[in-house]
Amino acid sequence: MQTFTLKGDFIQLIQLLKVMNWVEHGAMAQWVVEEGLVRYNGEIDYRKRLKVRVGDIVSFDGQEVKII
Repeated sequence: MQTFTLKGDFIQLIQLLKVMNWVEHGAMAQWVVEEGLVRYNGEIDYRKRLKVRVGDIVSFDGQEVKII
């Protein structure tokens, strides 16, 4: 599992996918979320603007990141 150090209160889910280099661009990030390919704390979540915070775990395509 990878870790991502949060520099503020939160990061939006689609931004996190881009920062982690799990997707090539913002449109792809939106698409994978809309298609239900991203898990947030173990559950599929369709919210593109979801605020990911410290302690959350996001997984996509066999990769996982914990926000610290």
